[in-house]
Amino acid sequence: VCIHRVRSCSSIRFIKSKYVCVFDKSALKFSHQQRLFRTSPVSCGQIVQFKLSDIGEGITEVTVKEWYIKEGDSVSQFDSICEVQSDKASVTITSRYDGIIRKLHYSIDDIAFVGKPLVDIEIDPSKGVSPEEDVVETPPMSHEEHTHQEIKGHKTLATPAVRRLAMENNIKLSEVVGTGKDNRILKEDILNYLAKQTGAILPPSPKAEIVPPVRRTETVPAAPKDRARRTPVPVSRPIAFSGKDRTEPVTGFQKAMVKTMSAALKIPHFGYSDEVDLTQLVQLREELKPLAEIRGVKLSFMPFFIKAASLGLLQYPILNASLDENCQNVTYKASHNIGVAMDTEQGLIVPNVKNVQVCSVFDIAVELNRLQSLGSAGQLGTSDLTGGTFTLSNIGTIGGTYAKPVILPPEVAIGALGKIQVLPRFNGKGEVFKAQIMNVSWSADHRVIDGATMARFSNLWKSYLENPATMLLDLK
Repeated sequence: VCIHRVRSCSSIRFIKSKYVCVFDKSALKFSHQQRLFRTSPVSCGQIVQFKLSDIGEGITEVTVKEWYIKEGDSVSQFDSICEVQSDKASVTITSRYDGIIRKLHYSIDDIAFVGKPLVDIEIDPSKGVSPEEDVVETPPMSHEEHTHQEIKGHKTLATPAVRRLAMENNIKLSEVVGTGKDNRILKEDILNYLAKQTGAILPPSPKAEIVPPVRRTETVPAAPKDRARRTPVPVSRPIAFSGKDRTEPVTGFQKAMVKTMSAALKIPHFGYSDEVDLTQLVQLREELKPLAEIRGVKLSFMPFFIKAASLGLLQYPILNASLDENCQNVTYKASHNIGVAMDTEQGLIVPNVKNVQVCSVFDIAVELNRLQSLGSAGQLGTSDLTGGTFTLSNIGTIGGTYAKPVILPPEVAIGALGKIQVLPRFNGKGEVFKAQIMNVSWSADHRVIDGATMARFSNLWKSYLENPATMLLDLK
């Protein structure tokens, strides 16, 4: 064993050697016959402190929600280590090494900080990284360079060339769906995503098999069933009267709501409300529901609302824009990433359907089904919750008619949809008929949007829903 340098201290240890070596000054000073070195064998593995990498969006701390491993377990690359939750999304952290877990630095519900050790992994030096490369720490990676972190539903696996292409075009890999092995992102995936963002014509891609409509027998179509009056049922929760106040920290999605709504109060809101006759749309949906179910998709009214909004945004792009903090520039968004407010056990979340302007009603329904299932399980990823340009909130699923929605910065408009009610209305002949009425409430940023623009957009959106056949003329 060679000693390269000796510092002026009583004892020096060299960890990089295969043995732990201790040099004692007193032994060298008083006796030449004494053994100068004491050696003891240690584990042949090297301990790597796997740090929590940057997960983007300015997130600096997360809550550890679940461990998938325990001390002593063996892990391989891309094996799930734990699930953490930020104020924006739930993220699954995966291993970058093959080795054995030696220490967990956090317990469940502890706050973990970006750049701090998450777990200690013992790796084989002959198979793992060299000590100079990553034995002491794992360098933080940017959001675009994640290789070993999996956002729920998306593994960002890609070659350096693909990553370079994504970086040059300012594309987040977490938003690209990979078509390669193990969902690896290929060059073609980046090009297709870029073409979709810029509105270029895409090459044909494999779609779900279209099942031809079943021929209907000569029967009179069933009239829409009247909605039974629902009696509110109280949530079954144990009620405990302790007589003491309780203080809890604001965490998770609630923390995000505090931050977002505080920023929203700086926006001068103005409201606009109207009612929509959905009688024809209700009949159309009843006819299309069986066809959607054959394809394995639940068809609600929301895909029609979203598509009609996108068609309206093509005519009034100012509603699909954003205003910078200094109120000097307005950015008109090319993509219609329409958010849908969801009430979940974790709180209010607003995932968005990407690129609605190039999606069919059926495509939107498929994506909504995916977002709703992930939202119910608390597994929505960052890519699902960011990048929205316009929002619709369907408060009618719970109850109520009118609302005063709050704009979600940096967006400039939002709509709240009330419940559909069967109400009497007059037709052109002055005859009373049974109509399916829904109320809509809009809020807009009065700094860039005036009332006339909001009213014209609402009228166009309303006309598409009251006469669904007219949507065919403008569908892309």
